[in-house]
Amino acid sequence: MSDNESIGRVTGLGGIFIKYNDPDAIKQWYADNLGIRIDEYGTSFEWRQSHNPAQKGFTVWSAFSQASEYFKPSDKEMMINFRVDNLDAILAKLAEKGVYRLKAIEETDYGRFAHIIDPEGLKIELWEADDSAYDQMIGENRTL
Repeated sequence: MSDNESIGRVTGLGGIFIKYNDPDAIKQWYADNLGIRIDEYGTSFEWRQSHNPAQKGFTVWSAFSQASEYFKPSDKEMMINFRVDNLDAILAKLAEKGVYRLKAIEETDYGRFAHIIDPEGLKIELWEADDSAYDQMIGENRTL
């Protein structure tokens, strides 16, 4: 899908973030028992874009501390990240339905992020990914 065709929709799962009592120990358990390559955040699963198999995509699994404030204002133990094709367009559609982003859009080298809350209080992160930049950032530290 070209940039002109992006319509503001979810295109896939960008990541799953879960709070644990001991995130370092749980990451080590996943590495030891499931063979997952782990970095300080968790791991990145590499896959290929369905519309362009030459292009990589990534889904992240990350263990957070119970003390983390990143999931606020949600009090849930997990947060989900959805990949989107056009962050501005999806945020405009959500605003029309009374769903507003929690804070300013975060711009990073590997994409743009916004956060919303679902009706049950789960924080959702929306990620307009720059997979080329993310690929360079994580280097060899990914689970294939």
